[in-house]
Amino acid sequence: MDPQDIANFTHLRRARDLIDREYAQPLDVPTMAKHALMSPAHFSRLFRAAYGETPYSYLMTRRIERAMTLLRSGATVTDACIAVGSTSLGSFSSRFTELVGMTPSEYRAAEHTAILAMPTCVAQARTRPERMMLPRREAEQD
Repeated sequence: MDPQDIANFTHLRRARDLIDREYAQPLDVPTMAKHALMSPAHFSRLFRAAYGETPYSYLMTRRIERAMTLLRSGATVTDACIAVGSTSLGSFSSRFTELVGMTPSEYRAAEHTAILAMPTCVAQARTRPERMMLPRREAEQD
């Protein structure tokens, strides 16, 4: 790693920390890029190369992760949607289903006693949403 790579990674980490901290606020790629001291296009390319997903995808994954915690604690789907910064219940439900594999209502109704007994850090790692869909290139070939 050369000094420029280290500097880029430091700036990317600053933007990722912003997303983790401010996930419920309206964030867009230009705002994230500004925190990373990069142009939006360059930021998006480097972020994807470093973290394996686009900045917006990372933001939405964090929002869904936080919504899962709220739903496990008894929040309504609408309240969870609003609390994590989503402005559209339909888009939120679609993204939730894509990442988790069930609707927010189904997730809320499911049994979560085992997760509640885990330390928070373990529960977060265990319930972290992962992409359920095939990558676009594979899906387009089918």
